[in-house]
Amino acid sequence: MRLGRTWIAVGLLLAGPGAQAQLLPSPGGGLGQTAGVVPNLLNRVDGTLDEAGPDRLNPARLAERLTAARAARIGDLLRRHGDSIELDDRREPARRGVILLTGAKTTSIEALRGAGYGVESEALEGIELPVTRLMVPQGRSLPRALKQVRSIAPEAQASADNLYFPSGVLTMATAATLAGAGSVRGRAVGLIDGGVARHASLTGEVEQRGFVRGAPKASSHGTAVASLISGTGIIRGAAPGAPLLAADVYGDDPAGGSAFAIARALGWMAARGVPVVTVSLVGPDNPLLAGAIRLARDKGVAIVAAVGNDGPAAPPAYPASYPDVVAVTGIDGRGRLLPEAGRARHVDFAAPGADMNAARSDGGKGRVRGTSFAAPLVAGRLFAAGNIGALRIEAKPGQREFGRGVICGNCRNID
Repeated sequence: MRLGRTWIAVGLLLAGPGAQAQLLPSPGGGLGQTAGVVPNLLNRVDGTLDEAGPDRLNPARLAERLTAARAARIGDLLRRHGDSIELDDRREPARRGVILLTGAKTTSIEALRGAGYGVESEALEGIELPVTRLMVPQGRSLPRALKQVRSIAPEAQASADNLYFPSGVLTMATAATLAGAGSVRGRAVGLIDGGVARHASLTGEVEQRGFVRGAPKASSHGTAVASLISGTGIIRGAAPGAPLLAADVYGDDPAGGSAFAIARALGWMAARGVPVVTVSLVGPDNPLLAGAIRLARDKGVAIVAAVGNDGPAAPPAYPASYPDVVAVTGIDGRGRLLPEAGRARHVDFAAPGADMNAARSDGGKGRVRGTSFAAPLVAGRLFAAGNIGALRIEAKPGQREFGRGVICGNCRNID
């Protein structure tokens, strides 16, 4: 049984068999607000994985631990938020009772309405993508409803509103004041994540917009990613001082980080003319998200995404696996591929993703690890370089798994 991705996989992996991951829930309980894992796990992250055991050289054992981590993550998610989240027909986590429909005929939509489904239709801003959200009748499971919807509207693409998760671990920090006020003028880097906190390193303009309940709301993960793009102080980013357009797709919504929220955020970015968007989130293939990415690309938006931390044996991660998305993996301080780095259907670049610091939402800095923190470095350099061709020239050749090479190898923020 394939389960959804988990950003705490590294913590479970390093802690060893039987370890209990201890999450720090946000005040609102949203998925994107979790601050990190407990310090003893981070102390293990602080060194090399070789010190955690032979798993670096034992792919089978590594895959076993990462699979167990995914199972634990999804099980915990369903126990805590089963009223908001359920598994779809592929056993992937999704918003409970919601089906996304594209390409349906009017007659099919009316038939679905007659079958008891609630219907909400709109065209997504900026990319003009028509989408219908169906509310599943009470008492009907998502897998059963998907089967029925596909029978009633066979011409359409129907999917769950799948959830996407941050792909990195970071030191603990309390949430702080939201950064930015007013509107960014001119070119900016787009960031789809949690909200960004005010931080001394973020001296450029920051404009934020929320796409779920309780958003925008400052988050540790969003703040760390933002600092690696445009930080100028104790954390220096790949494009220091670059203005940021930040879309918070988590807020305090237990089912935050959904395909629908990300698609709406992409539309906002396209409408604002953002040239580069970074997405350090991973999840399953989803037709609505695929369509939104394709249309955003047609509008000239370059999308950079992390490959996740489920290990090389995991299924390909999305959105990194979509065509024309710039897929980024991570390397450690010795220039080695992170053993927990996931895979996509293609990998374009590698960048530092461990043995480094990023901004904390409480105003300090702290250690981070994961492909989440490699992607913003590539996005920042792409924004500064101006086009993908210049970025390819900049890349330093390395292992085959690094794609076209390492970007921003000297961008690692260390103590």
